[in-house]
Amino acid sequence: MANDQGSQLSPRQRFGRELSRVRKNAGLSQKRLGAHVGVSPSLIGHIELGNRSPSRELATACDEVLGTGDIFVRLYRNISTPAGPHWFLRWVEEIEPRARVLRSWNPLLVSGLLQTENYARAVFRGHLSTPDPEVEEQVRARMHRTLLLDLDNAPELWFLLDEWVVRRPIGGPEVMVEQLEHLIALTERRNITIQLVPVDSPCTDGLMSAFTIAELAESPTTVQIDSTVEATVSADPEIVSEIWSRYDRLRAEAYRPGESLAMIKKAVDQWTQQT
Repeated sequence: MANDQGSQLSPRQRFGRELSRVRKNAGLSQKRLGAHVGVSPSLIGHIELGNRSPSRELATACDEVLGTGDIFVRLYRNISTPAGPHWFLRWVEEIEPRARVLRSWNPLLVSGLLQTENYARAVFRGHLSTPDPEVEEQVRARMHRTLLLDLDNAPELWFLLDEWVVRRPIGGPEVMVEQLEHLIALTERRNITIQLVPVDSPCTDGLMSAFTIAELAESPTTVQIDSTVEATVSADPEIVSEIWSRYDRLRAEAYRPGESLAMIKKAVDQWTQQT
């Protein structure tokens, strides 16, 4: 099935839609917000409709007035210099930061939100045709995403990883030791659960792709499904239901969190012996 129509929004339209949502949640009219940020209410209206582009100064002012950190500055940055395809920008700017719960499955790699800088760099360098400056830009973007883990209102996070992920040599033994020790440290956080799925599991539902399920407080549950060329971001109930079913079947096969932690620690010892 095709992506949701919303995934085709331009960066300017995404800025406008998010501004409208946050403004209304804050109980501000366009007139009151305009007065706070020093522009006319009609300009706020045009920006929310996606008819006009905001300035950098306006984006900064919106973040300050609405208490949104740097969300609108980042959305503005995507208007001036888009940093990725529409589906990816929609996910990292609009869905992932607003999630109440994130549940993900990855059969090949440590999930992006859990990656260390060196592990991420090794992953991106694996694309041999990617120039080093672009690799570094991708690493910075990925590390920026991981700031989500340190927010006071960080979402509840459930990660399912194929058991082989902790054995796959990404970047070499030293990188793997650092990455797995990072996973161990993250499991100490009450909102993060990491479970491994046995390599000999009879469940084949996860072999086709990685995916993430985002439960949102004020929007329908949305899923991201990876593919070789372009991922799908969808809130279509039929697609969401199918991904939920796959997640449930995979989690039913997973080792318990304590068992998974013990296996990760064992893998650290094995990689350490190779350093």
